[in-house]
Amino acid sequence: MRMHIFSAVLALLLLTAVSGCTGPADRSDKAQFIDITVQEGKGMIDRGEVFILDVRTLEEYETGHINGSVLVPVQELNNRLDEIPRDRKILVYCRTGVRSTRASEILISNDFKEVYNMKGGIMEWTNAGFEVVK
Repeated sequence: MRMHIFSAVLALLLLTAVSGCTGPADRSDKAQFIDITVQEGKGMIDRGEVFILDVRTLEEYETGHINGSVLVPVQELNNRLDEIPRDRKILVYCRTGVRSTRASEILISNDFKEVYNMKGGIMEWTNAGFEVVK
């Protein structure tokens, strides 16, 4: 009888230890950027909620960009993080959404908390009929 109780207690302890190790590891406590549509991005811009970060090249920026955006090409981003406010939401965009995804990852890995990646980039923005400035 004692052996059954001992075995049951041992099994319970092992189960608790194993479930304790695997449960929380499945959740990600690390900050992540949020993908948003151009319509959601436009709303955030119209409400003045975001710092707008364009991560394209200077040549692309000069062909048309979102009013109020700041250009920091993705290849320069790691060296220019001090130009981006840490106390504001950051809306990141590029041409189609590929470089802005990379830029959003860089920002998150450098402890920026509220980063929004605009899916489809400036191409989707203009397809939706939203204005750009040159």
